[in-house]
Amino acid sequence: MKTAQQIANDVRAGESALVAVEASLAAIKARNEELNVFLYVDEDGARTAAEAVDAKVRRGEDPGLLAGVPIALKDNMCTTGIPTTCSSKILEGWKPPYNATVVDMLAAQGAISMGKTNLDEFAMGSSTENSAFGPTRNPLDPTRVPGGSSGGSAAAVAAEMTPLSLGSDTGGSIRQPAALCGLVGVKPTYGLVSRYGLIAFASSLDQIGPFASTVTDAALLLEAISGHDPMDSTSLPEPAPSLVAHVNDGVAGKRIALVRELVEGADDAVVASVNRAVEVLKDAGATIVELSIPELHLGLSAYYLIAPAEASSNLARYDGVRFGNRIDGDDVTAMMEATRTAGFGAEVKRRIMLGTYALSAGYFDAYYGQALKVRTRMIEAFAAAYQQADMIIGATTPSVAFTFGSKTNDPMAMYLNDVFTIPTNLAGEAALSVPFGTGEADLPIGVQLLGPGRSEARLFAAARVLEIADGR
Repeated sequence: MKTAQQIANDVRAGESALVAVEASLAAIKARNEELNVFLYVDEDGARTAAEAVDAKVRRGEDPGLLAGVPIALKDNMCTTGIPTTCSSKILEGWKPPYNATVVDMLAAQGAISMGKTNLDEFAMGSSTENSAFGPTRNPLDPTRVPGGSSGGSAAAVAAEMTPLSLGSDTGGSIRQPAALCGLVGVKPTYGLVSRYGLIAFASSLDQIGPFASTVTDAALLLEAISGHDPMDSTSLPEPAPSLVAHVNDGVAGKRIALVRELVEGADDAVVASVNRAVEVLKDAGATIVELSIPELHLGLSAYYLIAPAEASSNLARYDGVRFGNRIDGDDVTAMMEATRTAGFGAEVKRRIMLGTYALSAGYFDAYYGQALKVRTRMIEAFAAAYQQADMIIGATTPSVAFTFGSKTNDPMAMYLNDVFTIPTNLAGEAALSVPFGTGEADLPIGVQLLGPGRSEARLFAAARVLEIADGR
């Protein structure tokens, strides 16, 4: 499949957007039954949108940055009249009355939505095994997971069904599947991309971001969806940054920190890839410093109090009354209990109960309040690190993609997949994963680059250096 940039250039030059759409539909039909990537494919809508892009080109108008580019949307982003389920039985068949802001922004830039992709239910998971509609399989090895929670969006790009997709990242849910599927995945600075219409898991952590097969395509997509949105009270009050223009800036003169805690416990092959990436960046003109940020060890514990607490509050709206599915009972309490019992899966119930406990009277200060203090410590620790370095490098995941069922019976083993990605969400800063090297069974390894808020341009530039060195 062509890159997004190539498709957009070809469409502007007069090639019909329908060419790319039909190629995408053919790829989806070829492997979707095997991989379970798309929960809903909008064939008619995609063709109609492509025809509208072609009409703009014929009129001499610019269709936008993503002219005619097929894109997949994680099924936790609202789409008018199109099912949005969060891969949960409690929202099965629900059709929102409005679009998420990013959906409208994509349309305004000429992108063609192909449909909605599978995820861990309500974005709670690291393997896409928690979906109520079955797991998604890794296109590179269908016996293994694609990562999560945005596993469907990652698999869509890895299987060349679409050149781009959008996921959401609460504790690593873009970067982790990007690493396991050999893609570029970006968790933007909190507030850079609107969350309006993103169905909330943990509101202070969630952020929408891109998957792409190249650094340039990822930068192009992030540029297209960034910018202030008055509908989102947490949206940064500034325009979209210039990103594509800086992809080839390089790293000469940049200070890059190798942080010990972001490789500790990783497989030998992952550590070797990170070390090799450090050497590549050094050869490209960067100054390498070694740092320790001991506070990062506290990230997992703080996250699994803060995120479930926010989920407990956010998911209270699914009560069988206002919207979504409903199971009748003898009274309101029985109806709500029956609806939530049948509607939520095991992992969602686990996190709701954990979060409710952490927020309960007598335990709030000891658990949730303490976790917020740890979060502040982590923000301060990152700020101190960025006084000594322009960006940080480490591993994205401890290992390559693992086999189905190998971690489902041990929640802690599953949670540890996000140990390197969670700190950035707690700090609200920027990070991306770029493929660099391979490990077990020749499966891809992701190297993670982290930076302070609004540092996406320099992260893309460093990622591009690694991309070139990796032969892509």
